[in-house]
Amino acid sequence: MRLTLVTYNIHAAIGTDGRFNPARVVDVLRELDADVVALQEVEHHDVDGRDLLDYLAEQTGLTAVAGPTLLRETRQYGNAILTKLPVLAVNRVNLTLPGHEARGAIDVTLAGKGRRMQVVGTHLGLAPWERREQVRKLLKLFEIGSADIHVLLGDVNEWFLWGRPLRWLQAHFRPTPHCATFPSRRPFIALDRMWVHPRRRLERLEVHVSSLARRASDHLPLKGIIRVD
Repeated sequence: MRLTLVTYNIHAAIGTDGRFNPARVVDVLRELDADVVALQEVEHHDVDGRDLLDYLAEQTGLTAVAGPTLLRETRQYGNAILTKLPVLAVNRVNLTLPGHEARGAIDVTLAGKGRRMQVVGTHLGLAPWERREQVRKLLKLFEIGSADIHVLLGDVNEWFLWGRPLRWLQAHFRPTPHCATFPSRRPFIALDRMWVHPRRRLERLEVHVSSLARRASDHLPLKGIIRVD
């Protein structure tokens, strides 16, 4: 048995043409048909009388878990999880450092086809020292053995492959491929990443490339296939 996990920075549903078009994001999510999707840059716009995240969940039939990090007047902004799997527990983690944009992570425990699975979705900061502090905090969330499968995924904003945050993550989870996801039209930077423990359960990691995905956001989705049997 296998599960499909995705991390996708939707850029507030604003495409590469500069237009706000959440229906395109829905269509990309339908192309992916994932069991779990970690979303970043979820701007809580009103879409036909519904919150953007509620709209995405309704249109895809997935359960939504919100992880807002920033309040913008009446709208929230941040991370989210969409999933087909039963949600057993939710932990919202504050990764904000003084003087920097609000950042966070969503730590959820899911029932994954007979396995308990910890999934942590995040969006890290822009400054190198900020990411170092955030990764230190994220690694403390993983009590290996408390769940059958542990996954960290998201937009880590780290393009230096030799940088300390990536080296720490690769050492903790064992190395996984870096796949270019940004910018979506001609990707050459691996900003979006995924790590799985035990490493042997990650069968495949690939970028989802379609003409629609190239237009719907400035990031392409990163998809991992995880074996759970």
